[in-house]
Amino acid sequence: MSVNPIRVPDLSLRPHQLTVERAMAAPSDVLFRAWTIEFDRWFAAPGSVLMTGAVNTPFFFETEFAPEPGQSVTRHQHYGRFLRVEPDTLVELTWVTGAGGTEGAESVVTVELTPDRDGTQLRLSHAGFPTAASCEAHAAAWPLVLEQLDNRMV
Repeated sequence: MSVNPIRVPDLSLRPHQLTVERAMAAPSDVLFRAWTIEFDRWFAAPGSVLMTGAVNTPFFFETEFAPEPGQSVTRHQHYGRFLRVEPDTLVELTWVTGAGGTEGAESVVTVELTPDRDGTQLRLSHAGFPTAASCEAHAAAWPLVLEQLDNRMV
């Protein structure tokens, strides 16, 4: 059951968008949980996730990145809210990060999950980037993120 969101972002002034598709080994119910309540299993720093996965609820998590061994860890905060949730088939959420990410712009990530034999066809669309450079950086990052998801959830 999907509930309409209170307010959908206006992306008309941020036209940059991307789509990434990947055949995933995990079944759609596992991937659905990964995107709604189990971000800390595959993407977020442990202990940083605040998320219920319900429409009209906010979320927060951090990722951590150490460029080189021995260097200090950099934290990247991610904020948003769930726009649409259809069990085992669709998750749509707003996605806000800072410098090097969405530059503070509220973008929209839509994850479509289609069962396929023993796994799932995943289609991720990310829209509302403020600049082409921000979109290109995410276009390079999302395939790596989805690979990490696939490896950790099977």
